[in-house]
Amino acid sequence: MNKLNFLGIGPKMAVVLLPWLAASIFLSSLRISLFKFTPEPSQILLIAGIILMAFGLIFYFSTVRLLLQGLKNTKLVTSGPYSICQNPLYSSLILFVIPALSLILNSWLVLTSSLVGYILFKIFIKSEYSELEKFFGEDYINYREKTPEFFPW
Repeated sequence: MNKLNFLGIGPKMAVVLLPWLAASIFLSSLRISLFKFTPEPSQILLIAGIILMAFGLIFYFSTVRLLLQGLKNTKLVTSGPYSICQNPLYSSLILFVIPALSLILNSWLVLTSSLVGYILFKIFIKSEYSELEKFFGEDYINYREKTPEFFPW
């Protein structure tokens, strides 16, 4: 049986996404008025961002816990967050954590990191699928056919 790459496409995505995110945060702090959602500080954006961040981090860490158990037991994980989408780690960051950060920082420029992240995901994910198919075979093919790729539900 082949060896499974624990990190998947995460490092490939991070090489572009993390500098983009850092640059967007830096630029947003330099030109605050240019990149704001609202001209004045907004409690609603802040509260929504905190709620979205909490949800995203819970989704992310529950996924990590299941993934580590699956890797330890060399088992394909299809329960929990993996039952609602095939890529809950990437989804939680791109759909919840980054948008939450953009709301907390009141910056639409930070939100562009989600778009960049999704594009990178679509570019690199095929290699991860190929690796999982080789490793788990028919079980993975069946799971992939019945589970949404990225967007939960």
